[in-house]
Amino acid sequence: MTETMNGTGAQAGHDEGQALPGPASATAPQQEPAGPPSGTVQQELTGWGRYPRTGTSVARPERYAELAAWAGQACLARGAGRAYGDAAVSAEGATLLMTRLNRFIAFDADSGLLRAEAGVTLDEILRAVMPQGWFLPVTPGTRYVTLGGAIAADVHGKNHHHVGSFSAFVREFELFTPGGRLRCSPAENVAAFNATVGGMGMTGLIGEVVLQLRRVPSGDMQVQHLPARDLNEAMAIMAAPEHDDEYTVAWIDCLASGKSLGRSVFMRGHHADGPLGHGPAPAKLALPVNLPALALNRWSVKAFNAFYYRWEGRKRKPFRCDIAPFFYPLDGIRDWNRLYGKPGFVQYQFVLPTASAAEGLRTVLDRLARSGNASFLAVLKRFGAQGSGLLSFPTEGWTLALDLPLRQDTLGLLDTLDAVVLEHGGRVYLAKDARLAASALPRMYPRLDEWRRIRRELDPDGLFLSALGQRLEMI
Repeated sequence: MTETMNGTGAQAGHDEGQALPGPASATAPQQEPAGPPSGTVQQELTGWGRYPRTGTSVARPERYAELAAWAGQACLARGAGRAYGDAAVSAEGATLLMTRLNRFIAFDADSGLLRAEAGVTLDEILRAVMPQGWFLPVTPGTRYVTLGGAIAADVHGKNHHHVGSFSAFVREFELFTPGGRLRCSPAENVAAFNATVGGMGMTGLIGEVVLQLRRVPSGDMQVQHLPARDLNEAMAIMAAPEHDDEYTVAWIDCLASGKSLGRSVFMRGHHADGPLGHGPAPAKLALPVNLPALALNRWSVKAFNAFYYRWEGRKRKPFRCDIAPFFYPLDGIRDWNRLYGKPGFVQYQFVLPTASAAEGLRTVLDRLARSGNASFLAVLKRFGAQGSGLLSFPTEGWTLALDLPLRQDTLGLLDTLDAVVLEHGGRVYLAKDARLAASALPRMYPRLDEWRRIRRELDPDGLFLSALGQRLEMI
């Protein structure tokens, strides 16, 4: 049964009631009629970390057909603004707020194929499909990202070591370029597909997307926690087949040192049998104001980490919970980025190859503990094989993500961590980055030149340039 799903209404270029079409036979770009882009206003934008702040002209397309006109202008698409740094702000043109282009086009409740516009959020998808027994095949730590953003960052989740990144389940998408509209998939316009997934929005404007969802038995998770006394024990637990599950992750106490360096709480889970879900509930808590910048200091975070380690580590027996606390714990607090005060924070995520991961992680954790920089959110995951995206972040190994309050020594500390990551053959996640040096990028992403070549073919004049891309000299 194919179900048509309408968001905010039908529009030009979309046939109301259409089913999911099959692959197009032509590979040439489809030309679109020209039309004037929407007007712009000047605005200061930030990523979710609220650093850096960038002035830009902003427009909000109201209709899908406007993307064809915008594709001939200097611009960059911005979804829900959940990239942490300057990845979703145009460097020299208009930043397009894609939130109005959030229509559901069609959904096949038998196969789980969903066609929707790039501005649809993962939260909106979950609310629509979970009552029918479907779930996202890959989900990041927040459900408030858009389809287009999930593709541009090629997001990953707690199951990467089993199924790969988000792009592994993208069946096709439309890409608006200065030369016209391309249908991209793993079988058609493959080079454009591989440059766009993980390409941080700098190959064109993503339009409609076809995503393969996964069937699940209920809206609940079966979860188990295990405490680990140090990093060695944490990695041993996560690598042991008897502790593996559909989803695995570990929270790490970054302020623990000495014999307790890297002490963790390992969490594993899978979808439980039971009644179908109804989608995650909206956040019930909110931070209406910024906390004082000194609220998150070495001593307050150390006390929190000690409490969290004991509280969560005691849950050794399997238990059931809703999807929200397992996948999206921070989404339960609206505007949680205000925890870090007005200066904001940076998230730093890197991956190290398996062979050098243990040594590299120990060095990073030791330097963090010695610095006293207070990260109460530190997450360790395993990655499986690298996907097809030329600039996709995940590669086989171990990844650590940290939230660090922005203070006088934070950026200098991260420069030293970059050196550790490079020494051990790793890379930094561009969707989280706000300060990486341009000289580090080619060493972290060996297929950068290939990506640059394909990007030039798609966008010869460099119209799709983000502030991140300008800072990192990507084009």
